[in-house]
Amino acid sequence: MLTSIVGTNWGDEGKGRMVDLLSRDYDIVARYQGGDNAGHTVINEKGKFIMNLMPSGILRDETVNVLGPGIVIDLEHLFGEAMKLREAGIEISPDHLKISDRATICMPYHKLLDGLEEDRLGDKKFGSTKQGIAPFYADKYAKKTVLAGELLYPKHLKERLKDLLEWKNLTLTGVYGAEPVTMEELEAWLTDYCEKIKPYIQDTGVYLRD
Repeated sequence: MLTSIVGTNWGDEGKGRMVDLLSRDYDIVARYQGGDNAGHTVINEKGKFIMNLMPSGILRDETVNVLGPGIVIDLEHLFGEAMKLREAGIEISPDHLKISDRATICMPYHKLLDGLEEDRLGDKKFGSTKQGIAPFYADKYAKKTVLAGELLYPKHLKERLKDLLEWKNLTLTGVYGAEPVTMEELEAWLTDYCEKIKPYIQDTGVYLRD
């Protein structure tokens, strides 16, 4: 049986608690879109958990959890979230968490651009969470984002990032007058998180189709 939980408001509808309630009867819990700019809180016998990227099913040892192709993944935030869950006794392993190779990566320059645009707008600012979501989606639909699966191919990824960074720095320097992001900065960021995420990346279609 397939059940979909969808929010039709602006958030805060209680989706997390519904997933936690229903997941006891399901083998797989999949999150299919969105990023870490919002969150959900679950309180159960294990404690109180505030999650932004992780599916609520991560709190159940027997459940396979999937971050699907529509997810925006901030690697730094994801592993910070995983660390807090582990500290609370929640298991996070490649058997327990699957990340789609078609999910996309929110890069450090997306968050940088988010903040710069809010500063530029001044009193007219949108009230962004500054998690880089708006700049990320602009890039996604311009076909200028990095897929999680590309992290598995370092040589290809380096060439891809060179092209993206050349293009992105035109906006950072020309529009906002900011300092350009360097390849060394991006490579250092990826070194911190790339190896950690690789075991979790796979074709998750088998979980989302069946």
